[in-house]
Amino acid sequence: MAGDSLYFTGPEAVELRERSVEYSAEEVLIETRVSAISPGTELLIYRGEAPGDLPADKTLDALDGDLSYPLRYGYAAVGDVIETGSAVDTSWLGRTVFAFNPHETVFSATPSALVPVPDGTGPEEMVMYPTVETATTLVLDGAPRIGERVVVFGAGAIGLCTIGLLASFPLSELVVVDPLAGRRKRARQLGADTAIAPNEYTETRWNDAAGPEGFDLLYELSGAPSALDDALAVSGYDSRIVVGSWYGTKSPTPDLGGDFHRDRVSIESSQVSTIAPELRGRWSFDRRTEVTLENLASLPVDSLVTHRIPFEDAPSAYRRLDNHSENALQILLTYPAETQTHAQHTDTETDR
Repeated sequence: MAGDSLYFTGPEAVELRERSVEYSAEEVLIETRVSAISPGTELLIYRGEAPGDLPADKTLDALDGDLSYPLRYGYAAVGDVIETGSAVDTSWLGRTVFAFNPHETVFSATPSALVPVPDGTGPEEMVMYPTVETATTLVLDGAPRIGERVVVFGAGAIGLCTIGLLASFPLSELVVVDPLAGRRKRARQLGADTAIAPNEYTETRWNDAAGPEGFDLLYELSGAPSALDDALAVSGYDSRIVVGSWYGTKSPTPDLGGDFHRDRVSIESSQVSTIAPELRGRWSFDRRTEVTLENLASLPVDSLVTHRIPFEDAPSAYRRLDNHSENALQILLTYPAETQTHAQHTDTETDR
């Protein structure tokens, strides 16, 4: 079957190409309804700031090869099963499913790689599954404790979902740092006690915000290497910095002088493709999926969607994301059937 796929062909170059899609006896064929653009990883690829020799993602079958051009990329798609292989239970036919798949009109997958969309959950909510899964992993890795003072650098889609989850903990204080006023407003709506812009505060006032003991748990989710230094500046003794950002080819040069060594500050990476070794015994894939779906239902993920753009206009979506980051929080690509059903949402902006 022929379909159209989105390809990154060079820095700031995206195009749609026809691609033949086949499926084996163990696979199903899926027609896409909506897919979500990752404003972090995909923007790095679009800008040419991702290392081309790095494997796309060894844990996802749909992402083969490396990050060199040209490549298909993306990992959030929701669609309908339109055909099943001879070895697949026919009950899959007609089901609406989520897949970690690039942006394309039609694709194949094994049922084990799919997450059925729960009853009562719409396609636009379900396509935010990877964002909520990442936020869930960040909270598991950070292990917030009662009474701790926590700060989150970066209030993008992942940052906001992480803030929403952290707000349910009995923390002493939850502070958010982001340069964009609209995102700070959303952070407060999701439960942040304070949301500040880093350039609005002098060093003295920033130290007052951090308190004399500094923060206990810090998340760097901004994608800006300089934010890691900001986190180090307000970290307390024996504090934990969890880095969820991927900087691509941008090289962070954190200041590990000063109090870093004496204060026993720990810096660790958090990446959703794997889970910390000490958690793997009890946190199986099925358990993580169940908790992610629960969090997806509890968080107002629909409020994070700022643009819905037809798939055939996908190049404009990346230009908008690159040039208007303040207004573009989460962009969804809608596909022919979805666009016809929800024509009023085409290329619209939402300010919630």
